[in-house]
Amino acid sequence: MSALEEVVIGERAAGDGSLSRIDEIIASRFACREFSGDPVPRQTIEQILGVARFAPSGANIQPWYVHVLAGATKEKVSAALLRAHEEERSEHVSEYRYYASDLPEPYLDRRQEFGRLFYGSLGIAQTDIEARGRQTARNYAFFGAPVGLIVTIDRRLEVGSWLDLGMFIQNVLLAAAGRGLHSCPQETFAKYHRILRPLLPIPAEQMVVCGISIGRAKVETRERLMPRADVDAFATFAGFEV
Repeated sequence: MSALEEVVIGERAAGDGSLSRIDEIIASRFACREFSGDPVPRQTIEQILGVARFAPSGANIQPWYVHVLAGATKEKVSAALLRAHEEERSEHVSEYRYYASDLPEPYLDRRQEFGRLFYGSLGIAQTDIEARGRQTARNYAFFGAPVGLIVTIDRRLEVGSWLDLGMFIQNVLLAAAGRGLHSCPQETFAKYHRILRPLLPIPAEQMVVCGISIGRAKVETRERLMPRADVDAFATFAGFEV
């Protein structure tokens, strides 16, 4: 069953068969890892960021910064990142921890399921470290996308501002989808902040959070690979009469 079909069934079960355009965009969005390379105009990216900036943020401090890369600049950055990944990956580490070192359930099981499903879909055994490394390397070429974003945040800010940044990033992904584009948010760029800093350049007070690839998917339609928990697995309701 597709994500859209799940949403439609949920709406009908609630007695409301309507499905808004934003529902469709959210439910059909996926992390694209194979782009066609067709160009995306600067104006389109400016429009996407122009909409994304309306994300909520505490006290309206707007704690996001974006480096937008295309053409020769993007290729130069990709080449430097690929060299680092191939020759010295063990020497690089992110400035923040994305995952807890000891994941409790159900999160550990979900992460393990991701590995099985993702690498299984590519025909890569989870024990094949070399093949997994080659797949990871494709991140640094932005999966062939014509536009790459590097997102940073001021390191002097607290965790609440990271919540705000997450909402901004989600807005970027949805605004891109609303224009018929696909995207892939990529935490792995944070690992190579020492490579990125002099190339863009990124000031010392800014921390690299992630990258985002934006373009048109090579294959336009596909089923969602990763399952999502049902609403009753993560939400409780109280005080409703019906």
